[in-house]
Amino acid sequence: MIHRAMIPLSVLAVVITLLAASAQSQGQISLIGADFSTWRPEIGTWFAGGGAKLDPADDKLLKTEPGTGVIINGPDGKTKHLLSKDEFGDVEAHIEFMVPKGSNSGVYFQGRYEIQILDSYGVEKPTYTDCGGIYERWDEKRDPMGYEGTAPKVNASLPPGQWQTFYVVFRAPKFDASGKKIANAKFEKVVHNGKLIHENVEVTGPTRASRYNEEAPLGPLMIQGDHGPVAFANIALIKPLK
Repeated sequence: MIHRAMIPLSVLAVVITLLAASAQSQGQISLIGADFSTWRPEIGTWFAGGGAKLDPADDKLLKTEPGTGVIINGPDGKTKHLLSKDEFGDVEAHIEFMVPKGSNSGVYFQGRYEIQILDSYGVEKPTYTDCGGIYERWDEKRDPMGYEGTAPKVNASLPPGQWQTFYVVFRAPKFDASGKKIANAKFEKVVHNGKLIHENVEVTGPTRASRYNEEAPLGPLMIQGDHGPVAFANIALIKPLK
């Protein structure tokens, strides 16, 4: 894992370039670059930076440096969600992120199925709301309205201000020739900071606050941008996954 706040920007630029070249050579798609050209244009106040770290004046905020290689959701962490231009079915993903104290975000596969991002450092008994949790579904006609949701097997969270990683193998829902769903979406594997936290967890439909209510073979990667400051780096996806 690269600790971007601790290396010179000139070195960082070379590292990011090498990572992008390596990703392309392996048939990967890198979503973090010198600009937001891999994302749909409605980016709100998201901006690119050369590094991220806790703000010494306020540990609930992130401080950034000039440059590229990291994206941050504005000065206060209250902006639009990002959606990738590319759409994905089965996919393998490597995602690096950082949150300050108490912050909250999420990564939605196909814009529908969320892996939670939260400052969960020190939580002894994590639930689906903690970092790495597969978020619950929601139906106001049900009692209780929230249902499903899967807690991580272990709490692998690092302290706020440290870079963390998700490695995810996601399987999209499958449909027959008539459009009828014949297999649920599934998180085949989720690894948080090197620790296995989910294995073969099916999701019967979009989780709460998803972009879309209906399911489909393909969809964009979506990053939640309105629940608090968060930084992302080196988001690499392999598609189609065999």
